[in-house]
Amino acid sequence: MPIRFASLSRQLRRNGQRLHLAMVSRTFSQGPEQPADEGEQAIREERRRLKEQQKQRHAQALLPRPKAVKPVKAAKPPKAPKAPKAAKPPKEAKAAKGDKLSRADKQTKKAANVEAAKKADRKSAKT
Repeated sequence: MPIRFASLSRQLRRNGQRLHLAMVSRTFSQGPEQPADEGEQAIREERRRLKEQQKQRHAQALLPRPKAVKPVKAAKPPKAPKAPKAAKPPKEAKAAKGDKLSRADKQTKKAANVEAAKKADRKSAKT
């Protein structure tokens, strides 16, 4: 069995070069009206065979590839349900939060303190 090449394009290119050389040499030596000799016919046949192989490969490349079968995993047994938690006793209500000042009250208190500090008698450093 012949070695399979990954791409036939190079083989086709080389074959085309050989075919062209054979045709030019025949035309130069015998004239363009003379029929092709056996060597040139063999090269043409090989080129036709290479092109058929290339078309087959292109058609095969368009077919869907076989995909690997995914292994079936064994089903796990279901977990046992957890026991319900015991109900906690209700918490005692906290003391009311009414002793906190609101933001507006804090600002007014701060402004009053600043004014009181300005009006307060200041002691000099010398006394």
